Amino acid sequence: MTIKTAFPPSVDARTRLLVLGSLPGDESLRRQEYYAHPGNAFWWLMGEVVGEALPALPYADRLERLKADRIGLWDVIARARRPGSLDGAIRDAVHRDLAAFAQSLPDLRAIAFNGGTAARLGRRQLIGVDCYALIDLPSSSAAYAGMPRADKCAAWMQLRDMLA
Repeated sequence: MTIKTAFPPSVDARTRLLVLGSLPGDESLRRQEYYAHPGNAFWWLMGEVVGEALPALPYADRLERLKADRIGLWDVIARARRPGSLDGAIRDAVHRDLAAFAQSLPDLRAIAFNGGTAARLGRRQLIGVDCYALIDLPSSSAAYAGMPRADKCAAWMQLRDMLA
């Protein structure tokens, strides 16, 4: 089973909100882009949050747009073995040092977890760190079909409060 390695963070010193996934899926790894699978609603959801049609932009512009809105991206897992793209298949995960990373972002106010795996692993890594709002979000993945897209969007819209 191949070891899959996550991407570097997309942040800057002004990052106020950090959105954490678990580990990029196969399509994202192939294209070297966060949330590249066409069925993943991430870019649409974030577009709703920031009020811009992010899916229509080239990938580099989407990242810059999020940075301009003080939003960063990263993953809770640095690398792991995983056949396919489902979080349930992750094995031998090497976790990030989220507490140290968060402390390196001077304007950080909130950390949002994209999906249950990111929330479970990320919250465990942040035990004892009480200076950030922690927000659990429904997964943007098409594999999480248990919630309609409109309900996902309503949950994700709470991120706007962290950007003001």
